[in-house]
Amino acid sequence: MAALSLVLGAASEASAVAIRYPVAPDVRLKVRSGPGTQYQLIKVLPLGARVPINCQKPGETISGTYGTTDLWDNIANGQYVSDAYVKTGSDGYVAPRCA
Repeated sequence: MAALSLVLGAASEASAVAIRYPVAPDVRLKVRSGPGTQYQLIKVLPLGARVPINCQKPGETISGTYGTTDLWDNIANGQYVSDAYVKTGSDGYVAPRCA
């Protein structure tokens, strides 16, 4: 039983550590308040940035380094970046859909 709780404890700690995905090389990615370029510009990420993906939602279709997609990644409360510039290793969802 102790071994089981040790394994479960390790699993919950691992899930608490957010995976950070690299932004495309040589890209200063714009962070917007919603899933599209019509939303307010919040900030611009520095070169070499890595971002967590809390959830994803469809929005404006964007063509970028990693293809053309309508997926937008929520990286913080009220902050979205186009998945076209984030190296997730997938053309689809890698996180839950945003509510």
